[in-house]
Amino acid sequence: MPLLCNLIFLYELVVFARILLDWIHLPYDHPVAKLRDGLGIVVDPVLRPIRRVIPPVRLGGVGLDLSPLVLLVGLSLLQGIVCR
Repeated sequence: MPLLCNLIFLYELVVFARILLDWIHLPYDHPVAKLRDGLGIVVDPVLRPIRRVIPPVRLGGVGLDLSPLVLLVGLSLLQGIVCR
């Protein structure tokens, strides 16, 4: 089980990194933008079903996407169950 626990933790880090990099607006050819896109390939397939169930919360003219937060809470719960 330690391998599975480590994989869950690593995926949590990837999700968190994706959240942080989404806040940075960069040109598409910038290396950090390419890293963000690469992380998106790993994270977005898991976030899409959550986004279908939980739409963005409207805050004035801005939409706050809560799906990464829901994913991180779910991963934490899974880690708590699997990694006791």
